[in-house]
Amino acid sequence: MSQPSFWWQRYGTLAQMAQAAVALLGFVAILFQINEIRTNNRAASARQAFLGYTDLAFKNPKFAQPDYEQIKAAGRDEQVQYESFVTYFLYACEEAISAFAGKREWQASCDYDLKPHLPFLCEKNAAQPAYLATYGAETQQWIKTSLKTASVTPPDCKLGKT
Repeated sequence: MSQPSFWWQRYGTLAQMAQAAVALLGFVAILFQINEIRTNNRAASARQAFLGYTDLAFKNPKFAQPDYEQIKAAGRDEQVQYESFVTYFLYACEEAISAFAGKREWQASCDYDLKPHLPFLCEKNAAQPAYLATYGAETQQWIKTSLKTASVTPPDCKLGKT
């Protein structure tokens, strides 16, 4: 004769159910840990990129606070170096702003450093629109908004007093 069974006995003993619950909690904890590691790695990578840009700016003050007319007059090599400098700067800002989306100081720092490069970006965008397309949509919008805010427009692309 079979004994009456409780509803939970169909799913195993209490020990088996407790073991399954602990395993599920462990799995969820691992998922949280993986997400935290990913976030920390992204932040470390962004800090490293921005630190690289800061070092580059320290070593090249003529590019960090450029006289764009003088750079254009200096010749092709200096123009290519300057373009690479700006490209590195935009990459570092893109990484930092993305990794630290909730921290306004990163955006403010990038805004401050972007302003002297607006004449170059204006001319570059007018001559080669594909240049800005190499950046994410947020970065493209940030640059376009900064150009508009500073009233830097083609054909002269001059930085006014704002």
